[in-house]
Amino acid sequence: MPAPMKTARRALLVASAVVSSLALTAPVSHAAPKPSPSTSPSATPPAGMSTVGGERLGQAGTQVNLASGVPVLPKDLTARSWVIADAESGDVLAAHNAHWRLPPASTMKMLFADTVLPKFPKSVEHKVVPSDLADVGAGSSMVGIKEGETYSVHDLWLGVFLRSGNDAVHVLSKMNGGIDNTVKEMNEHAEELQALDTNAVSPDGYDAPHQVSSAYDLTLIARSGLQKKDFREYCSTVTAKFPGSTAKKKGKSVRENFEIQNTNRLLSGDSDIPVYQGIAGVKNGNTTNAGATFTGVAERNGKVLLVTVMNPEKSEHNEVYKETARLFDWGFQAAGKVQPVGELVPPKSAAQASAQPGANNSGEAGGTGDAEKSSKSAVGASAASGSTGIGVALGIAGGALVLLAAGVFLINRRWPLPDLMRRRGRS
Repeated sequence: MPAPMKTARRALLVASAVVSSLALTAPVSHAAPKPSPSTSPSATPPAGMSTVGGERLGQAGTQVNLASGVPVLPKDLTARSWVIADAESGDVLAAHNAHWRLPPASTMKMLFADTVLPKFPKSVEHKVVPSDLADVGAGSSMVGIKEGETYSVHDLWLGVFLRSGNDAVHVLSKMNGGIDNTVKEMNEHAEELQALDTNAVSPDGYDAPHQVSSAYDLTLIARSGLQKKDFREYCSTVTAKFPGSTAKKKGKSVRENFEIQNTNRLLSGDSDIPVYQGIAGVKNGNTTNAGATFTGVAERNGKVLLVTVMNPEKSEHNEVYKETARLFDWGFQAAGKVQPVGELVPPKSAAQASAQPGANNSGEAGGTGDAEKSSKSAVGASAASGSTGIGVALGIAGGALVLLAAGVFLINRRWPLPDLMRRRGRS
């Protein structure tokens, strides 16, 4: 495509995003009604769903523009809701009940991390007191935090991302001014991201009345989180050493540690599912009311895709990952051939900034120089943290994933993953 046409397309995308943002402030809301108090979702999607990102995304059922050369969607998809999107352009390639408000389970931790992760340097340490863990829900997934022990913020985030530890979430929330304050900030951040289907009640995604999100929103939240290098590091880490209890050995206090593994099976693999080629995160979840939920990001042949799958009806082991893998496969085949059915909108402030005088045609404030400077800063990120991962998705070379630079949401910026990511196939 000639350069002028590319520039024009980017300008149209930015203009469309601005219109979407302005529409959200109009008297007629594009958001869906408030969620039901029940923690259990209805059997069918509601008649009136949000149209953020495009009218078709508010319609029930599967939305896709099939045409000559576009592969047919997998026939064995049973999820109540799913979305597949180009992580860089924001194009939604296909969707199914995209804005159906459903319990998110631990995928809500993506919003928690995107909200709280920038607050504390990795090296900050915190000694856990009983009140930090007092209100962790019964039956919660835990990383194994002990009262009276000291943990670094880095340790706690490993516990959140790898083991989906509600105990780690609660400790970080208490450090952030308490559960109520953290939930308030999460909801404010969701609104800023235009994730208007989302309502956080607990920071960890534990089943609760009114706690909902949607496949569209979770994809939007993941896209925002992946702009943060620490978020990318943690969500792509496969295994890590985690601090255990302090014990006396030969008269000395020795802090033991143990290995934790990421519960994202497309990243770590399992007996019935291989590691997915190009996978780089993001977050899985599973509760009684939510069923299995998952948002993943993967790169192949220069394309970066996001897929969210919520609550497959089929009860086969690892079904949420199997359906996600099939959607990724379709997306990589369809990318560049299929016309999108909607878009992932930018944050409110970014859309507003791109509408201000001085923003250039590509939607980039400060031109490409600022973006290149920002992308180079990501290259220097180090994986020398004592943890291991698939390339730790950290040597992110050549432009950020739809990078936020100078307050403007950049469109079509490249985010190639490390060579190790591309070399590691299904095995």
